[in-house]
This record gives sequence, structure tokens and C-alpha cells, in this order.
Amino acid sequence: MAKVKKRSVMPVYAVAAVWLYFALFSNLYALSHYITAALVSIAAAVIARGIWPNKEFELPDPPKEEKEKEPEKAEEPQPAMDPKIEALMKERDRALSEMRRLNDTIEDPDISAQIDKLENLTSRIIDHVAAHPEKLSQIRKFLNYYLPTTIKLLNAYDRMGSAGVSGEHIGGTMKKIEDMLSTIILAFEKQLDSLFEGEALDISADITVMENLLAQEGITGNQL
Repeated sequence: MAKVKKRSVMPVYAVAAVWLYFALFSNLYALSHYITAALVSIAAAVIARGIWPNKEFELPDPPKEEKEKEPEKAEEPQPAMDPKIEALMKERDRALSEMRRLNDTIEDPDISAQIDKLENLTSRIIDHVAAHPEKLSQIRKFLNYYLPTTIKLLNAYDRMGSAGVSGEHIGGTMKKIEDMLSTIILAFEKQLDSLFEGEALDISADITVMENLLAQEGITGNQL
């Protein structure tokens, strides 16, 4: 336990009272008067200290922690993303952002619905490849030509639609783009389907093996 001493304030009050008395009821104009007041104040302080001495008391020690806190574990650094996949995800975000912007500005509901499909297919294609980086080479043409050209066509459609002129060239070009979008959607769907080709072959092989084993047991599809 820690010991703490508390000094009494009564000696201070006693000294103050002596000087107050001399100031009010005595003449302090000579040096001897100040000396007398000082001696009396010292005596008053000594007497007051004897009557009201300093006090000592003990403070309890602060409670010790029952268990030391375990040092915080530093967060393990996350493995760095493959630069190629990181670039792929940035391209996805850029393409989807541009498609959404165009979708908001193009008022035709049919074109808007087709852009929705293109957004969905683009996201699914790139997300699948991000989860299976070994398939990145399968979407080179999609990334380098199909996707940027599609966005280019949609931008041209948006600009022509905002021109406020329904001339032969603008109207004809916009009609060609409208007709082309259905074909582009089919191309995107084919690209997504091709990414599952290997898995489809594996599953088909598993089904064939299972059918042969069941046939050996005399179990056919009609009996199941």
C-alpha cells in the first residue's frame, strides 16, 4: 500500500488570522511591529500544528490484472492478386460502368433491356475467368474486340440519338446498331457457354461411367 501525507491547513489559517488582527487592531508602522507580528504568527502556526497535526493514511494498491492481455496479432498480409487478374477486374469495372452510363442516357426501352443483358453476360464471363485464371486465354478475342467494339457502338448510338436530327445517315446507322445488338448478345452467350466446355465434358464422362456401372448391376434409367 502507498502512504500519503495530508498536511493540515489550520497553521495557515492561524498565521492569516494573526496578520489580520494586527492589520485591524494594531499599528504596523515600525519595523518592531512587523517583527512582533511575525513572531506571533510563527507561534500561532506551531500551536495550530500541534493541535491539528498532519495526517497520514494508506491507499490500497491498484488491482492487478488477473491475466495480462495477449499481444494483438498482426494481421497477416493478404496474398497479392495476380497482376493479369487485377487488370481483368479493372477492365470489367470500367466496361460495366460505361454500360450503365449509356443505359441511363439511352431512352429506348428495348435497347435498355439489351444493354442489361450485355452487362449481366460481361460480368459473368469475367467473374468466371477471375475464379479460373487458367481460362484467361479463352476470352482474348472477347476482351480485345467484342467488348470494346460493343461499347463503341453503344456510344455511337447514344451520340446519334442525342443529335436531335432524324436524317438518313443517322437513322440508318442507328437501325444497324439496333439489329446488331441481338447478334452481339448471342456472341456473348456463346463466349460464356464455351467457358464451361471442359466442365461439361468432365461431367458427361462421369455420367457415362456411372451409367455403365449401374448397367452392370442391372439398374437402368427406367427402373430409377
